[in-house]
Amino acid sequence: MSETFELIPETSAAEREVADLMPIQAERGRAERARDSVPLWFHTFALSPGVYTPGIARDHVYRLPLLHADRFVGRSVLDIGTFDGFYSFLAESLGARRVVAVDNEQYVSWVRERFDVTLPGGAGFRAVADLLGSTVEYRQMDALDVRALDERFDEVLCFGILHRVTNPIALLQALADVLSPTGEIVLETYGSHLPGDIRAIDVHAPGEVYPRDSFLYWGFPAEGLRQLGRIVGLDDVAVVSTTEIDGHPRIMATMRASR
Repeated sequence: MSETFELIPETSAAEREVADLMPIQAERGRAERARDSVPLWFHTFALSPGVYTPGIARDHVYRLPLLHADRFVGRSVLDIGTFDGFYSFLAESLGARRVVAVDNEQYVSWVRERFDVTLPGGAGFRAVADLLGSTVEYRQMDALDVRALDERFDEVLCFGILHRVTNPIALLQALADVLSPTGEIVLETYGSHLPGDIRAIDVHAPGEVYPRDSFLYWGFPAEGLRQLGRIVGLDDVAVVSTTEIDGHPRIMATMRASR
């Protein structure tokens, strides 16, 4: 592999902690074959006791306070930018009555540019869905096109996506348009070192935040995120947490229309 490409990082203990929320308990040999069938994993899954997928996502443990059964039981869920589908499958395991997972598979280019790995779109999702016998519905489509699903959802999960679209207002409007009357967006995105009360957003050049990553455009302080929500009619924005992972700010929020 060329030295200009990134090395695939080791899976963190924090990612295994997240994976353990959903132990799959597959037969070991079957679990190992599924793990080895995918050339690069983004999410870490506990496929069988001691058998984890080597996910490259970093320390998603900070998302755990928002991932509990009360949020999902009996509800319909749309997971935007699902990648390997961990949060879709988790919602299903926590009692969601219906889950639709959406991804435009732009990550195929992202993986090639950063790691020089050719990854078939949906490979990890299909491998895990097969082990689980999952009924999660996978749709290869752009998040801006979700109105075409002609369906309303109680929970929309949008993790790690808002900072990667060229028009964040258009994305939030599309998601707002598919919410049920009492629905909410659970959002995690790239944060900012700007003061939290400033009505602004950061603008990043390609490759400025992560080497060879051309798809990270924005960073959001709390008030900037609240203002974007107001623009699309989601005026009840609760910032749940701000944190920093390996020097990178993250922000989590829920967004809904006032009731």
